[in-house]
Amino acid sequence: MLPCICWLQTILVLLSSALWTLGENCPAICLCPDPHTVDCSGRGLTRLPDEIPLDVRRLLLADNWIPRIPSDFLVLYSDLVYLDLRNNSLSHIEPGTLSTSSRLVFLDLGSNNLTEIPKGTFGESRSLIKLRLGNNPYLSMVSEDAFLGLTSLRELELERNALSTLKVGALKQLPSLRVVRLEGNPWVCNCNFANLFEWLMENSHKLPNGVEGIECSLPMDGRQVSLTQLSKDSFRECQATLTLTDLLIIIFSGISVSVVAIMTSFFLASTVHCFQRWSKGTKGDEEETEE
Repeated sequence: MLPCICWLQTILVLLSSALWTLGENCPAICLCPDPHTVDCSGRGLTRLPDEIPLDVRRLLLADNWIPRIPSDFLVLYSDLVYLDLRNNSLSHIEPGTLSTSSRLVFLDLGSNNLTEIPKGTFGESRSLIKLRLGNNPYLSMVSEDAFLGLTSLRELELERNALSTLKVGALKQLPSLRVVRLEGNPWVCNCNFANLFEWLMENSHKLPNGVEGIECSLPMDGRQVSLTQLSKDSFRECQATLTLTDLLIIIFSGISVSVVAIMTSFFLASTVHCFQRWSKGTKGDEEETEE
């Protein structure tokens, strides 16, 4: 009987020690259900909490009022793999802020006030697998190189934002992409949408609801139509539309041709003039010889 009591006392001491250590490292306003998880969700925070354990792996900060993330915040948290910042007041993410977290696998920035995703926002977070950017009502611009370097990204959520167009190159730079959500955006079916439309039709298996779940507005009358009602022929007029590069090439070519023509004319005129002077000189010499 005595050995059992000693064994139980040892377990209780170890358990009490573990709980005491866990409570000591946990921010006062947060919960820490395990040694590597810090849950500060729904605590009315207006800034990131202090004294987050350096070995945290799951950091839950959803449903607060946090307006920004310091650019050096993740430098010390090299073990972080899961970061939930949904439903806060974030209006922008400084480039490079997230690039220091090389092990980050899951990132949720949904339901914030983001307005754009510029190049370099995520650095080259090669471990990132799932990225949530949906439900940002002011998000109207995503750089073509916004996701450059995210070679492991499999799920990308951009639904219910304010996107009217998206460079298809932003999606083509994601070799591991399996799921993408784009529904609920105010897409406009103009020539800027043509390349994205073609990509969506070729990759409809990556859309959870297929192309049936995406609509765009016609530029003429603003009427909403499903992508299933469109085809490549709907954008055939765009094939004749000249890009800025095409116009510059045409202008440069025209200037070059004009310059060559002027130089050629000048050369011919100079040649004719010299020939005429030579002819007169020769004729004068012949007349003097006859006299």
